[in-house]
Amino acid sequence: MPMPALIAEATRKSAVVWVQVDEDQQRHHPVWQVWHEDRMYVVTGGIEQPLPVSDRAVVSVRSKDRQGDLLVRWVAAVSTVPPGTAQWDEVVPLLHAARLNAPDGEEQPARWARESTVLCFTPSGETLPL
Repeated sequence: MPMPALIAEATRKSAVVWVQVDEDQQRHHPVWQVWHEDRMYVVTGGIEQPLPVSDRAVVSVRSKDRQGDLLVRWVAAVSTVPPGTAQWDEVVPLLHAARLNAPDGEEQPARWARESTVLCFTPSGETLPL
């Protein structure tokens, strides 16, 4: 499987991935995510999962089937998805549907707009050794 296809397939199938940001290379942050149109989206901040924000990150994806074997490590350019944009309107419903046990139900997207940050991880095409 070509590497870009492996990135997409592995990340799409993983509910949780591990993210390293440039400022914190020693720490892997487990995050739930949604893969959509060749990009990964994450909600952070407020009462959501903590993740330092940077413009570059390394995403590690593990296998659910093979005892957590590392499948791929890929480099991403990271950008913020501003509330009220077309991109926000497209991805927030997907993230909302994927978020388990939302404390505020249907009000969750409005809370995200006020308190959280939606991040877009765009694969750079660079992969790292496993």
